[in-house]
Amino acid sequence: MLPLVVLARGGPVKQIQRLNIEYTNENGNESRRNYNLTPPHWLVYINLLCSSFSFVLPPPHLSNGIRYYQPSDRKMESFLFTSESVNEGHPDKLCDQISDAILDACLEQDPESKVACETCTKTNMVMVFGEITTKANVDYEKIVRKTCREIGFISDDVGLDADNCKVLVNIEQQSPDIAQGVHGHLTKKPEDIGAGDQGHMFGYATDETPELMPLSHVLATKLGAKLTEVRKNGTCAWLRPDGKTQVTVEYLNENGAMVPVRVHTVLISTQHDETVTNDEIAADLKEHVIKPVIPEKYLDEKTIFHLNPSGRFVIGGPHGDAGLTGRKIIIDTYGGWGAHGGGAFSGKDPTKVDRSGAYIVRQAAKSIVASGLARRCIVQVSYAIGVPEPLSVFVDSYGTGKIPDKEILEIVKESFDFRPGMISINLDLKRGGNGRFLKTAAYGHFGRDDADFTWEVVKPLKSNKVQA
Repeated sequence: MLPLVVLARGGPVKQIQRLNIEYTNENGNESRRNYNLTPPHWLVYINLLCSSFSFVLPPPHLSNGIRYYQPSDRKMESFLFTSESVNEGHPDKLCDQISDAILDACLEQDPESKVACETCTKTNMVMVFGEITTKANVDYEKIVRKTCREIGFISDDVGLDADNCKVLVNIEQQSPDIAQGVHGHLTKKPEDIGAGDQGHMFGYATDETPELMPLSHVLATKLGAKLTEVRKNGTCAWLRPDGKTQVTVEYLNENGAMVPVRVHTVLISTQHDETVTNDEIAADLKEHVIKPVIPEKYLDEKTIFHLNPSGRFVIGGPHGDAGLTGRKIIIDTYGGWGAHGGGAFSGKDPTKVDRSGAYIVRQAAKSIVASGLARRCIVQVSYAIGVPEPLSVFVDSYGTGKIPDKEILEIVKESFDFRPGMISINLDLKRGGNGRFLKTAAYGHFGRDDADFTWEVVKPLKSNKVQA
């Protein structure tokens, strides 16, 4: 008898309701455990000496597709992977949101706006600077103050006073050299618009979550969003805007596919007021933040919790740390999974392929996984400034592809138009307003269930090899 790993996912296995295990406990007595399984994916890791096991299924009692693995199998060894996130009140994220709020305002009035807007902040000061060419009439200072206020920076005590801080603006027009090379001073047809700069971008997808995103990243991001929710609705009135989260997940590598087993560690560091105790912080975080976000099946008696481990986090926001646009690019994407070309997103119009290129390869990777061509996938695209066609497109399915990567690559090239002007049209990236891009600037650009995140729409692939 050996320790048993039972993996049940996909296809007919979605019919499984319960797993029954009989085993010999540490006292030598026969014992029994029942596991209730919930869709869409189930993983049960049983480190027990099993004498028998059975599955309970509803009619028609399908059981094909179930696979069994011993932990000694090298390809099924477990490992730990960590992802972090930050709240909307983190000074870097504050800057991202201001930059994207300005982008929204420009595109709302003038969809052809060319925007490269940076923001920086420190105690009692916010500065916006960069290059913007637009017909829009934009009150930059008003946008800065409104964005800060809506996040919760309403007094010096919380890190910034939106209504009384200094707002500096240093905006110039886009370089005419760049303008003529990229869009010909707005004279080029969409298919002829070149990339706004050189660079390479990555898109990633994995079947470990319904969002087709890494679980470690999803949980860290959702914890941060929940912190903001319970702060703003008054559930945890002691919370202040700044905060960070981090989640470590234990994974199994199933022939290149990532299979989450359990949450190993949860870390939350959140800004708070002077009145709350550390015990109250820990209790509230477990009850109102962790419990609603992390599924119970991933938590066990060995899960480690570090809740405000520094002991005090009263000073936060721009008063605690300087902030700058574009310093949370891993949080914005895949939490350390896949790869990153280095370019930030916020404050950039769609001619900037740092943003639009990353969006289209996310859609490509997600569509590959959603179609069943692979369980995990990364797609890279690269550009030269002023050149419409990409220099290269690359696909890697990490060995999980149903067909060779070379064939998947051809399907991607046939199914997606990587020219920047066409990306803007196909993903509707010239549409601003109503906080469309502001929403992307906190809690991730990918894996979001929101109609404005057009790059999250799975696109039908042009191939007869895609699963029906």
